[in-house]
Amino acid sequence: MSDLSAVKALIFDVFGTVVDWRTSLITDFMWWSRQRGISADWTALVDGWRAVYSASMDDVRKHPERGYVMLDDLHRRSLEKLVEQFAIKGLTDADLDYLTKGWHRLNPWPDSVAGLTRLKTKFVISPLSNGNVALLTNMAKFAGLPWDLIMSAELFEHYKPDPETYLGAAKLLCLKPGEVMMVAAHNGDLAAAQKNGLKTAFVARPTEYGPHQKVDFEATGAWDIVAKDFGGIADKLGC
Repeated sequence: MSDLSAVKALIFDVFGTVVDWRTSLITDFMWWSRQRGISADWTALVDGWRAVYSASMDDVRKHPERGYVMLDDLHRRSLEKLVEQFAIKGLTDADLDYLTKGWHRLNPWPDSVAGLTRLKTKFVISPLSNGNVALLTNMAKFAGLPWDLIMSAELFEHYKPDPETYLGAAKLLCLKPGEVMMVAAHNGDLAAAQKNGLKTAFVARPTEYGPHQKVDFEATGAWDIVAKDFGGIADKLGC
């Protein structure tokens, strides 16, 4: 482990790293659809929804002339296409809103809240997520995530892994990049953070994508910390 004595803040990827988006959404939608009397393959819809996540953000990058579009709006656009593709009938606008807001109601991994609470005793902790501010704020209330502040791609009008996100987070905290540690379950996210001078911590979430998981079973880069969960990161940082 490298010298981390200068680190003052930890920033976290959220979807998959802090919260279990897949199980949360599938369980939520199955319960909700039973109350509404609507039948659909919610597992396939959720997997399909996440599969177009990166492409939806890439489209924003490719068309700066259209302006920044926050993740709630990208999720809604993708959902409308998937509902048509899966031929799900009988959904009202309020139903589509409920489903879109499912991303606001995600459950944390079992170690997340306790681990974050320990890390908060020594460091400033914040998300650095592609989720918009309202989404991340509502999620924190729902899941009991003890953030000190909410940092979102929306604040910088750039999605990760654009440098503006990582460097923007450090700037907002009045810290140098090397005083900030990015925590993620995704090697690609950490590679981008490291390239911009941030410290890095990897925690594996091998069930994030369920049976569809293909990458990120283990650390593949020279990260400053590799741990099995947030408690392990806290151990290594003396919290």
